[in-house]
Amino acid sequence: MITDYPLLVQQTPQPTLVQRLWHEVAKFGIVGAVSFVVDMGLFNLLVNGAMDSKITTAKIISGAVATGVAWIGNRFWTFRHRRNRPVHHEVALFFLVNGIALGVSALWVAFTHYTLGLDGPVWLNVNAFIGIGLGTLFRFWTYRRFIFSAELEDEENDLALVDQHTPARVD
Repeated sequence: MITDYPLLVQQTPQPTLVQRLWHEVAKFGIVGAVSFVVDMGLFNLLVNGAMDSKITTAKIISGAVATGVAWIGNRFWTFRHRRNRPVHHEVALFFLVNGIALGVSALWVAFTHYTLGLDGPVWLNVNAFIGIGLGTLFRFWTYRRFIFSAELEDEENDLALVDQHTPARVD
């Protein structure tokens, strides 16, 4: 039996912009939390061990390792649906942005430790935390805006009209 009526196909509703942003923020936060644990854990291991007199170097090393963890998590999970350039360009931009954010964090720790004299485990951890926080908003904005900026092509609305001018076959 052939009809002249258009055939409507139900598709999964697409998330709104706010829903997509919320999912990215949540995933970014989880990746960030894991990276934060790596950064703070390694920083504490280093400043309480072999690098007890090299606070800034310890912060740079812990931040660099955490950046590697963040790259993997953000590339393959948080922003996996955003691809607009070759991976070597993305990784270069990612590490450039994180290098800037790491520099801000290390400068904050060095300033509070060496200039303000805020010493001891509590102050080192508080200031390492603040330094990480200073870079987090910058990182999210630059990841979304420059590094993982392309979206997958938008899919059709929830109801797609299937060739309205061709008769649909209904058996």
